[in-house]
Amino acid sequence: MATPRTEFLPVAVPRQGGGSRDGRPPAGGRAPEPADQARPMPVLREEHGRLRRRILAGRREQVDRQHSLGKRTARERLDLLLDEGSFVEVDIYRRHRAHTLGMAEQRPHTDGVVAGSGTIGGRRVFVYAQDFTVFGGSLGEAHAEKIHKVMDLAVENGAPLIGINDSGGARIQEGVMSLDGYGGIFRRNVQASGVVPQISVILGPCAGGAAYSPALADFTFMVRDVARMYLTGPDVVRAVTGQEVGHDELGGADVHGRRTGVAAFVHDDEESCLEDVRYLVSLLPGNNMEPSPALPPCGATTDVRPRLPEIVPVEASKPYDMRTVLAEIVDDGEFLEVYEGWARNVVCALGRVDGEVVGAVGNQPMVLAGVLDADAAQKAARFVRFCDAFGIPLVTLVDVPGFLPGTDQEHAGIIRHGAKLLYAYCEATVPRVQVIVRKAYGGAYIVMDSRSIGGDLSLAWPTNEIAVMGAEGAVNVIHRRELAAANDPDGLRSELVAEYTAQLMHPYFAAERGLVDDVIDPADTRAAVARGLAMLRNKRRQPPPRKHGNIPL
Repeated sequence: MATPRTEFLPVAVPRQGGGSRDGRPPAGGRAPEPADQARPMPVLREEHGRLRRRILAGRREQVDRQHSLGKRTARERLDLLLDEGSFVEVDIYRRHRAHTLGMAEQRPHTDGVVAGSGTIGGRRVFVYAQDFTVFGGSLGEAHAEKIHKVMDLAVENGAPLIGINDSGGARIQEGVMSLDGYGGIFRRNVQASGVVPQISVILGPCAGGAAYSPALADFTFMVRDVARMYLTGPDVVRAVTGQEVGHDELGGADVHGRRTGVAAFVHDDEESCLEDVRYLVSLLPGNNMEPSPALPPCGATTDVRPRLPEIVPVEASKPYDMRTVLAEIVDDGEFLEVYEGWARNVVCALGRVDGEVVGAVGNQPMVLAGVLDADAAQKAARFVRFCDAFGIPLVTLVDVPGFLPGTDQEHAGIIRHGAKLLYAYCEATVPRVQVIVRKAYGGAYIVMDSRSIGGDLSLAWPTNEIAVMGAEGAVNVIHRRELAAANDPDGLRSELVAEYTAQLMHPYFAAERGLVDDVIDPADTRAAVARGLAMLRNKRRQPPPRKHGNIPL
């Protein structure tokens, strides 16, 4: 059976009114005056204003249909996203040039995407918002060229790029030109990567090859019930595999927020989604050559947090929420967690310490005891690389028992995925502060930004346990013969565990060897981190000359 080719889920454009096959006004419209009969300026201005108002208002029936689907129009979304009155639109009069399959008879202005620039909190951003009320937001040549223009302007002006996706896919009537347009977007996504922050917001369908642009972005937002993203839709899945699956089950917001890791943020409605986009932008630099927007220092370098010692149990096996530790370290307890629903055994977040933006990575003892698995390693690695690309210092909170054992993880490639996190930290040149809260065992200790892989400053609580493995496991391996022959193996094991702990796992063992820079009172963690980041603020480290490394993708 032949497999349908659905990589770009083409969309047929419905027949719409608004023009004739040769581009002349519809019946009853005003015919253009001969060139030698110049019309007065008031008439020209009136016609211009009437045309512009019609474009801005859109077709009433299509706008009403968009609202009936629980979605805002492209312009309404931009009003929520951008500072009031700041939007400057480009190519508002742009129309497609296609003439096949009746397309010459329907040439609406904007061609299904609103593009331009505005400000968020007074800072410049470049944006485009696909307009589902025009051709279903389908991408044709002119539509793609508008997006290309805005992407180029974002890079040239060193400002974040935000794309709002609400499109049925490629426009069938324009054939290969639609595919060429997608290719131009993807190429620019890659060229802009690490140069300006790229944010994708999915507020409708984003199907077929269109899904690759959000996948290439730094952060993707999705809204439940209205957003859906997949390469092949339910109809194709049914035709090829016989499997019955719905749109949300196949590619809804929760699928990508919890299972695939494509969506960094998932929201219940467009308002809260776009508000969080604004918040994210407030934490990011405009480009890789400028610092993140800072707030005035708030006395973090002398701030004592007595609650911190109460949050973390001394017993290494007892769980707690690492996010509560992070909240005590960052300013005002505020941080923006990234990929909150995916790979929850590691926490990645953006926040501020003494006014400066930092990226935080921490093991989460509440989930799988905080072990690293394949998904957690990928999640943390991507976040670390983003922070490094845009000069955001890293704070790593360590409480990790190791990598998750088992055939499922080994066969899923945990070696390769764990190597991604190792690579990301080793490559990072931003200031890096490690805080070992409790246990740090085996290769997972190394991977979580240890001094051995280039961490700048390693701090540890008196509860720290840094070793190849836990004391009991180590004793079982080292003394297995003595234990097997002992009359009282449990008693002997207790003695050996105590001896191993006293010799190799006491809180100052690593500090005595220079692998931990300081053992600190837990209540002083915020102050110690703030002082460490201030010390490292002017860090400069030049990587060796090369085209690029070969990360184990």
